[in-house]
Amino acid sequence: MIGPISPAGAGPLYQQIVNGFKRAISEGRLTPGTALPSFRLLAEDLLVSLITVKRAYEELEREGIIYSRQGLGTFVSEEGGDRSRQAKLELAREHFQAGLREALEAGLKEPEIKRLLEQAWADIQK
Repeated sequence: MIGPISPAGAGPLYQQIVNGFKRAISEGRLTPGTALPSFRLLAEDLLVSLITVKRAYEELEREGIIYSRQGLGTFVSEEGGDRSRQAKLELAREHFQAGLREALEAGLKEPEIKRLLEQAWADIQK
């Protein structure tokens, strides 16, 4: 559903779970109203603690991406896709800015930076 997570992966486990759900929702693999696994089931599937999953779900709920209904479960919210895309857009913006800062600090000029971007785009399209 959200891909593998690993203690060796980037960021804490709960954040990897949050990012995995955001990716699945923004890509349309999880649509509004979709029921999510219980804390216990997801923790067993991912081989993480119940507390880790609970923290991830709380973060997603705080951002309005999912919601819980007592006795019914946890679901993707109607705004989940838009909010996930917005969060991913903000993260992409931060990465672009960090990359641009690095390029400028390395002494690259605008034409060289544009070539780097074009090459990165071409590499992703392969």
